[in-house]
Amino acid sequence: MYMKRLILIATVFLYSFANAQSTSPYEWKWVRDGIWTGAAFGTSAYGLILIQNKDDISEVAVNNLDSDDINFIDRWAAGNSSESANNISDIPFAASFALPLGLLFDDEINDHSGQYIGMYLQSLSTTSAIYTITAGLVNRSRPYVYDENVNMDRRTSNNGQRSFYSGHVAAAATATFFAAKVYCDFNPDATGKGFIWAGAAAVPVAISYFRLQAGQHFLTDIVLGYALGAATGILIPEMHKIKNNSFDVQPVGGRNFRGENYTGLAFRYTF
Repeated sequence: MYMKRLILIATVFLYSFANAQSTSPYEWKWVRDGIWTGAAFGTSAYGLILIQNKDDISEVAVNNLDSDDINFIDRWAAGNSSESANNISDIPFAASFALPLGLLFDDEINDHSGQYIGMYLQSLSTTSAIYTITAGLVNRSRPYVYDENVNMDRRTSNNGQRSFYSGHVAAAATATFFAAKVYCDFNPDATGKGFIWAGAAAVPVAISYFRLQAGQHFLTDIVLGYALGAATGILIPEMHKIKNNSFDVQPVGGRNFRGENYTGLAFRYTF
């Protein structure tokens, strides 16, 4: 069953390239993008291994944690541990991944669904690769580890050492900003673009609030995750945009009005 689904997805992916009915502002290069996406997935897998193999923190180390040692920007979040906020954060997080898929109902984008899905996977896998490697190598106690009312087993678990940085916010920002960027590129004359970008920004902001209240991350973890995720969601599509060929350089030669031969370069810019 799993293989049948993969074959179906691959068929849709290839079919869209062969049957596009409109012009796309993007180009997909199989060698470049195949290597990039494959390397990102491979790096993510390695990062997950690093995360799984992280050491737990000792009970003595937990008891020695002092919120006064945290920088003043993050100190206020130490001790946050709302379980309900943690559960609520998963709702907009899941919705953020579905949002870009909803754009497949747009006629312009649907004609290039394979290209679109390819860029989306490349964006998410790039964010995943950066996050998992960072989370696997960097130890920073989550805010809830500072809460003495939280179960000690949870406080000492290696999961509690993955505050830096927020993967939830990074992934959500990648998805929402990717959707806004691609929609605007496919529909340059569309109205209400400001609302589209505002919506793209609002979803990860909501997730950020609940992750902070849940004690999963400090503010700097949130800000970095947001910035990296948004940058990836915007820059990956931009990287695929068809370059403007309005600027042209050509060699020229001939004979002037005095009968003298000349050679040179001609620069041309088409407005």
